Amino acid sequence: MARIAGIDIPRDKRVVISLTYIYGIGKTTAVKILEDAEVSQDTRVRDLTNDELDRIRKEVDKLKIEGDLRREVSMDIKRLQEIGSYRGSRHRHNLPVRGQNSKNNARTRKGPAKAIAGKKK
Repeated sequence: MARIAGIDIPRDKRVVISLTYIYGIGKTTAVKILEDAEVSQDTRVRDLTNDELDRIRKEVDKLKIEGDLRREVSMDIKRLQEIGSYRGSRHRHNLPVRGQNSKNNARTRKGPAKAIAGKKK
């Protein structure tokens, strides 16, 4: 397995897909990284040379990823909660933050439904 930014990326997948296993890198960013590093998107990770891996690592080091990005996101959420904003209160109560309807749906965010006595009608 190749190791980029402290993450073992899968060997048997194409480089573009393997890079998305790193938190903070999606498909678009992965394509941009490979373009800048002058590596083909169709290459499998196991077929990469050490030179190509070094160029990819150099491009990835320019981005904010993994621990730094997670820390920044959590600090942003904590700031919203501390200033008492509406979005912060939605985060605090584990409700959808971006204006979605929460009367009928939002089960992913709210968790499994809890039975309420006398609410059968």
